Amino acid sequence: MRRSSALDISAEQKFFDRRQLATLVEMDSPEAVHREVCHILTLITPSFDLKPIEKTFGFTLALYKGQLSEYRACNTNYHDLRHITDTYLAMARLLHGSRFGTEKFSDREIALGLIGALLHDAGMIQKEYDTVGTGAKYTKEHVELSIDFVATHAEILELSPFEVADLRDMILCTDLMADITAINFSSPTAGLLGKLLGTADLIAQMADRTYLEKLLFLYHEFREAGIGSFRNELDFLHQTLKFFKSSTKRFQETLDNTSRYMTPHFRARWDIDENLYVLSLEKQQRFLKKILANRDMSVYQAFKRDNLLERLRRRFGYSPLDE
Repeated sequence: MRRSSALDISAEQKFFDRRQLATLVEMDSPEAVHREVCHILTLITPSFDLKPIEKTFGFTLALYKGQLSEYRACNTNYHDLRHITDTYLAMARLLHGSRFGTEKFSDREIALGLIGALLHDAGMIQKEYDTVGTGAKYTKEHVELSIDFVATHAEILELSPFEVADLRDMILCTDLMADITAINFSSPTAGLLGKLLGTADLIAQMADRTYLEKLLFLYHEFREAGIGSFRNELDFLHQTLKFFKSSTKRFQETLDNTSRYMTPHFRARWDIDENLYVLSLEKQQRFLKKILANRDMSVYQAFKRDNLLERLRRRFGYSPLDE
């Protein structure tokens, strides 16, 4: 058997690194994510008109950073700008992957799908006069509030009334409580865009390398919104295992397995013949099961990424996680 050289090992390691979703794009940089989205759009159509995307992306950055008059900066740690850019990139990847099947969207339809990704949680941003609590208190109604936000700013975003109506239906597909079969889409294409957005929103969260750590912030968002009856953060993590199961059904049935479009995207863009989102999601699920079953180790000891636990302690003080 031929002995592996240092070069061989390096190449092998590089291959495995490339199969890690988080290594492909600098996800903490909104600008890096936006550049990748623009590159993907030129793969779809070399002459793709990027101006609507550029405008909405800049508008979204300003919104989340508190640079728009009448709005406060985003102050939720789970539904934050990073979640928006994660969803934005996931949507672009799904749209690109769908081109290798029978689905054909116009460039304007693609732009609308990406605008929906950028603004689907805008309803959680507080108005300037609203200084009580955080935007998390709007979690229950944030989908409708996001739809209202799009309608309010349609002129700035250069959206027609028909496009606003389609965006409303697309954004509704991100609501886990909405009956997608009851939505009266204007066309099968609009319906598919909605399901792609519903997939992008959910899979971007669950495949994020820091998803498990961020769940502790989501617990506090739900707590502020009065959602659920979780005893503490640990109970919330146990309930998340059930959510993994229900989300699998949602991906496969409610959203028509549109996550399958990730594989042709990664094959064409990165020469990786796998759905890296599903691989990452499954890894998260296995790890969560493992740490919750280990009675000899605090969950805090297992959650080490990006110093998120220290941020949690600074923001909320004492944590009931290990009670």
